[in-house]
Amino acid sequence: MLGAALALAALAVLLPGFSPPSVDKPGPLDLTGYRVTFAEEFDKLSVSPWGPTTRWIAHTPWNGDFGDARFADPQPGFPFTIDNGILRIEARKGADGRWESGLLAGHDLKGNGFAQQYGYFEMRAKLPPGKGVWPAFWLMGTERARYAVEVDVMEYYGHDPRALHSVYHVWSMDKVYPERHVPYVARFETDLTDDYHRFGVMIDARWTTFYLDGTPYWRIATPPEFAQPLFPLLNLALGSGWPITETPNPSYMFVDYVRIYAK
Repeated sequence: MLGAALALAALAVLLPGFSPPSVDKPGPLDLTGYRVTFAEEFDKLSVSPWGPTTRWIAHTPWNGDFGDARFADPQPGFPFTIDNGILRIEARKGADGRWESGLLAGHDLKGNGFAQQYGYFEMRAKLPPGKGVWPAFWLMGTERARYAVEVDVMEYYGHDPRALHSVYHVWSMDKVYPERHVPYVARFETDLTDDYHRFGVMIDARWTTFYLDGTPYWRIATPPEFAQPLFPLLNLALGSGWPITETPNPSYMFVDYVRIYAK
């Protein structure tokens, strides 16, 4: 675990026209008064390509899969396996030279699944090493009429093993609503693939605070678009513009749990 000693030499990278993140200093994560509303401990896995009767679906609900590995329909032994309460997501290149990997989404945008307005969202996971890997834990809103909200709790790019990327997006759906894309890069003193880490975000009506192992590294004033139910997604993608010619085959992401809390 990083702990307080690994501090937060963080670099903000903001697009033109946006204010820098708040300098208000939040304290360590405190879940006093919160209750667990969603707990996926991966003792077993309820997943299907599109639902609606499973806890997870294996594609983005809008069928907008991405990256340089196709997100595969679940099959025995691939891309998901469970062992002693740990989910393993595998990315591998087939004999045809094409990569496949796995994604889990907790809602299908038809009212099936879990979504929650405000609260604390956390994944404990061990990230894969190697250039070209692109694991993520993220949230999407159920609103998609005028705009869509995406909160990237964490994105990791394997060529830069000490950097953690957090981003929020407001996507225009009606071609009128103004888009916003605000990223932040935090740099740490250790390779983030060395151990399991807790990646989390606390969202309330006032603040949105991002945490690594319970230590905050970025806080922003909560955008008004966040006032809607959000649902979790996690995946092992590849690429995002970075070469995958040196990506280890196979690559694995290990997930201990996904937990969500509310007051």
